[in-house]
Amino acid sequence: MSPAAKVSEFHREGNDWFCRTGLPSDITVVVDDVKFHLHKFPLVSKCGKLARMYEDDKKSLWTTVLEDFPGGSETFLTAARFCYGARVDLTSKNIVSTHCAAEYLDMTSEYGEDNLISQVETFLHKHVLRNWKDCILALQSSSHVLKSAEKLQTIPKLMNAVSTMVCTDPSLFGWPMMMYGTLQSPGGSILWNGINTGARMRSSGSDWWYEDVSYLSVDLFRRLIKTMETKGIRAESLVGAMVYYARKYLPGLGRWQSRRTSGSSNNNKSRTSVVSFSLAAASSFMSPVDQIALLETILSLLPEKRGRSFCKFLLCLLRVAFILGVDGSCVKQLERRIGMQLELATLENLLILNYSDSETLYNVDCVERMIRHFVSSSSSSELSDFSPPSLDPGMSPSSLRKVAKLVDSYMAEVASDVNLKPDKMRSLAAALPEGSRPLYDGLYRAFDIYFKEHPWLSDKDKEQLCNMMDYQRLSIDACAHASHNDRLPLRVVLQVLFFEQMHLRTALAGGTNTGTAHAMTVPGQEIVERDGWVTVVRQNQVLKVDMQKMRSRVGELEEEFQNMKREMKKRVSKPSSSVSSPRLVKMGCKFLLPRASDTAHGSVSSTPRSAAAAEHALPRSSRHSKHRKSFSFFG
Repeated sequence: MSPAAKVSEFHREGNDWFCRTGLPSDITVVVDDVKFHLHKFPLVSKCGKLARMYEDDKKSLWTTVLEDFPGGSETFLTAARFCYGARVDLTSKNIVSTHCAAEYLDMTSEYGEDNLISQVETFLHKHVLRNWKDCILALQSSSHVLKSAEKLQTIPKLMNAVSTMVCTDPSLFGWPMMMYGTLQSPGGSILWNGINTGARMRSSGSDWWYEDVSYLSVDLFRRLIKTMETKGIRAESLVGAMVYYARKYLPGLGRWQSRRTSGSSNNNKSRTSVVSFSLAAASSFMSPVDQIALLETILSLLPEKRGRSFCKFLLCLLRVAFILGVDGSCVKQLERRIGMQLELATLENLLILNYSDSETLYNVDCVERMIRHFVSSSSSSELSDFSPPSLDPGMSPSSLRKVAKLVDSYMAEVASDVNLKPDKMRSLAAALPEGSRPLYDGLYRAFDIYFKEHPWLSDKDKEQLCNMMDYQRLSIDACAHASHNDRLPLRVVLQVLFFEQMHLRTALAGGTNTGTAHAMTVPGQEIVERDGWVTVVRQNQVLKVDMQKMRSRVGELEEEFQNMKREMKKRVSKPSSSVSSPRLVKMGCKFLLPRASDTAHGSVSSTPRSAAAAEHALPRSSRHSKHRKSFSFFG
């Protein structure tokens, strides 16, 4: 009787395995420092490799070492049990490693009918490749035998099967595991204690497979995405899987990328562990080196597409890249791709903290580089949108204005950083070309916040920053605010007052002829119908009332001036008076005021009326704003 017929069991003693057959061992096989004390006949009759080795070295007591055995000692034990005729349980977890071991030992039909290779291949095609869960389990358990499995085409077969199932109704291929695990009948209804309840599984969306594939290694995940691309799976679905995978393993990405595409947010809240096998827990941790490799892999897989959610994900990846300290090429690629669709970004995502030794709180240099990428690239022609719009694609014709508004908001947000230098503010403001801002109100607000948080700035630095603005493109409200802003240099205030007068003249002209206001254009731009301009056109009647009030006030001032003039003539006519006749200069277009040189002698200031006239000659800060506006309208 052969030893195989007498086999009762395998048992282990320390680092050695023995087979109880009642016969002494005559062959020792060493696999990964584990010794198997076995018998020649069962092994040589099933394993072509061992048979050839024995023919070359026939000894009574033979010892051999199997180098680089796929699957290690545990897989060899499975093959040894099969050689002895013991029962071997093939599962989705051990099918790949067992297949590799059988090929390594050359356990073909030449060395026995229905040998191990034949049984493994039958189980693989009849059971594993037809079931989603078994395919995922087989792929995950194949990480340690990946090279051997690749040669046997086992991995490509599994990936092709998974890709095909993703394109098809999941209920036909073992149903999604994440909802009810194994508590389902083959028909898809829910089981309770093995009893068919008749209840149907909830309908799953296009993202039902994201959680399952997230348990694969980075290399397997990369190869699976590549395989799915060849199968024609939509880019939106593939990007969704990559986002899900990255959120699971990259630090902080799940917090920043908290909202995903519409329609899947509710599924994320209720999604639990997809696969309920023991190896899943081991996949939840990655070292920093593996995280960097994952980030680079995800970046290489992402398509050249554009979309709001996609742009947000790229910005989150850039933030993680700075945290992990990846190399410059990865950061440059992310900045370039974000810059090409910068109009889809939001202020919240642009506020990237500075994780280096820089003094500034936010990474302003990174944002400036992205702005320059946006300006230098023809983004609308180089990138295509996601379709259908599951990732919120879309590009407005006014993308340059959107970016200008976004940059102004960003500058206003970072302006409170006390370590931010004026050169950085100028560089950010100058990153966009002239004509990109229809109005400079946002830039003025950013500079005003910067001046407030940096009171030690000199007037020269302030003037250099203010020179970045076009005062003609400040709205009426912004001009009114700037004319009272004590933080602005005096020269800037004078320029703002000049253009404020022009705006008010234009507004009044629009009160009598609205067509004139609509005909106004900004140099190099189309008609601007925003902010103060639209308000002026819509409130013509209110402006007319204000104009009548100002005309009435001017009339009062003219009457007062005539009274002053008559009184001064009386004083001049007196022979005892030592005061010479004052020289008057014309102010505005309705009345005259005495010069400052005449008032210095005291002749004009001798009466209360002359004191009121001198008040109009004082500097801007001492006059009432209402009086100043009167002169602006009719000067």
